[in-house]
Amino acid sequence: MSSRQFYLRKEWPCIVSSDQCFVAPTYLPSLSWCRGSWSKVDGTSTSFDWMLVLVEVKSFARILTLNRPKQLNALSFQMISRLLELFIAYEEDPNVKLVILKGKGRAFCAGGDVADVVHAIRADLGFFPDVGASYFLSRLPGFFGEYLGLSGARLDGAEMLACGLATHFVPSAKLPILEAALCATDSGDPRIISSIICQYSEQPSLKEQSVYNRLDVIDKCFSQETVEEILSALGREVVDRREAWISATIQTLNKASPTSLKIFLGSIRVGRFQGVGPCLVRDYRMVSHVMRGEFSKDFFEGCRAILLDKDKNPKWEPSKLELVTDTAVDRYFSKVNNEDWEDLKLPVRSKFNLPQYVIAKL
Repeated sequence: MSSRQFYLRKEWPCIVSSDQCFVAPTYLPSLSWCRGSWSKVDGTSTSFDWMLVLVEVKSFARILTLNRPKQLNALSFQMISRLLELFIAYEEDPNVKLVILKGKGRAFCAGGDVADVVHAIRADLGFFPDVGASYFLSRLPGFFGEYLGLSGARLDGAEMLACGLATHFVPSAKLPILEAALCATDSGDPRIISSIICQYSEQPSLKEQSVYNRLDVIDKCFSQETVEEILSALGREVVDRREAWISATIQTLNKASPTSLKIFLGSIRVGRFQGVGPCLVRDYRMVSHVMRGEFSKDFFEGCRAILLDKDKNPKWEPSKLELVTDTAVDRYFSKVNNEDWEDLKLPVRSKFNLPQYVIAKL
């Protein structure tokens, strides 16, 4: 599998996707921590950090390459800090009109480096939450977002395009010439950039066994109000249809942390009616509570069972869905009651510099 490539404009992302994309299971939140050195106090990168994100300057384009191929380019604290530093600088730089973000090696990015999380927990360091899932997954057709978030299902490029997680599908072999064409343009206009990408795009067909062809069943089951009702609905469907993906989904849900499943379902249901800002704040609060371990130690137990001891037999607490109350779930959406633990504060931006379709999402 060759690397995937994403086109990012300053105002809003437009995704170019090929090969496969992974959606992380709810019981292993995609988070990033620092192992080793930190960025300097003044916010600039340490001498090692620049190697983790390589930068190419091509006319009005900047090409950023995630450079941890052995770790499938999983994001560390240093990488996120470096990317933020670059994005802030590029936003104010009139000589930068588009940014291309890609990964070195066979993968674009495996998400947050959970191994770093484990080490950081022991060192009592800061953290970075996975961001925006309750917003963008809730905007997918029907209840496909609930299915993806609860099951951690894997999608291929055709499925990404079909459900709306990707805007274009470009075969890996065409990515170099697409990159050259993008770098040759003297524009950051989304319409012009999109038209260039379209010249190299294809419309892949969904595989016959694709879960996206089962949206009727997914909607029927994952529209249920609770996780328990979702599992019951899946159980009825597997008896009638005997399809392997339904059995696999049931097995996955039964193995997952009951608390994490209920937290995610509650969050995505609220996220359907909110802009991206409130969703980001809630996602931050959820992960803050998870990392503090005040209400549940399931994240730590999942790391132990999957990453450390590797017995793949986590002991969740509570161990059953019916033992996780709505009151317990709601606590994860509240601000952390600790003066040393700040709530997420999104940066104030000049809305008049943003396109109307971006403002509408805030």
